[in-house]
Amino acid sequence: MVKALTDEQIERFRTSLESRLKGLRQGVQEEVVRSDSEHFTDVAGEVHDQEEASVAHLVIDLDLANIDRHVQEIRAIEAALLRIARGEYGICLDCGQPIPIARLEANPTAERCISCQVDYERTEALSPTQTSL
Repeated sequence: MVKALTDEQIERFRTSLESRLKGLRQGVQEEVVRSDSEHFTDVAGEVHDQEEASVAHLVIDLDLANIDRHVQEIRAIEAALLRIARGEYGICLDCGQPIPIARLEANPTAERCISCQVDYERTEALSPTQTSL
């Protein structure tokens, strides 16, 4: 049986999550400022053909995807910090059992134990909410 986290372990995770959150927020802010200063016209300003325009679009899309990835991680960290504040951190959202510490060390924002996460991902993959063309 998996044991619940100690107060010391929870505090260690909280400190680590807060540190990562601070770094991500600063990184996103810097990326947004940089992205704003590199408008498409600046990136594509010297474009002479379709291939160069495609590369310019790709550069901008990669910047936006990177920012989006960081924002998603920020949301996950904020949710984990909220679970800590509520005394629910390290408890699986689905089965209510403690999440093994090894899983939390690998993914401190984990909301589910491995078994429930596998079931969740399987269910989401089969979900009819995905639209087809």
